[in-house]
Amino acid sequence: MAQYNIAVIVGSIRKDSFNKKLANALEKLFPADFSFTHVRLDDLPPYNQDDDAHQAASVLRLKGEIKAAQGLMFVTPEYNRSIPGVLKNAIDHASRPYGQSAWDGKAAGVIGTSVGPIGTALSQQHLRNILAYLNAPTLGQPEAFIHNKEGLYNADGSIGEASRKFLQGWVDAYVAWVKAHA
Repeated sequence: MAQYNIAVIVGSIRKDSFNKKLANALEKLFPADFSFTHVRLDDLPPYNQDDDAHQAASVLRLKGEIKAAQGLMFVTPEYNRSIPGVLKNAIDHASRPYGQSAWDGKAAGVIGTSVGPIGTALSQQHLRNILAYLNAPTLGQPEAFIHNKEGLYNADGSIGEASRKFLQGWVDAYVAWVKAHA
């Protein structure tokens, strides 16, 4: 039975998202005592502070999944040198109403992939700034800006040999981070 549940927050809702594929492949590198809940973002209404007193069912589900998790794994692309709007919308919803943030104290890991070799660097930095404000302790090292290129995955969707050692190192560091902060 899994002892640690990780809320997986993929910053892209595209059907063939590179980051969703990376999230699924990374899960195979975790130890058996980790399980994963993929947090849905595509059904959240645009954040509006007027709705804080009566949050939508999808928002309450989002907050519940985050609160139930021992850790957060953000796997996100970079849109216009920052985080995608759908991710920011989810972050805003789960942090409200003020003083009732679901993110508070949750151990976070940030990773992302892009067709460019450092394509998620600015997105990850912006996300780290937001998470620091939300009091979500975030793994600082190793940073992982994954180049989505030929050989990243095997035919079965697992991480390919060329990247496995590095990504296993990231997963191992994140596992230790979660265990230290859970």
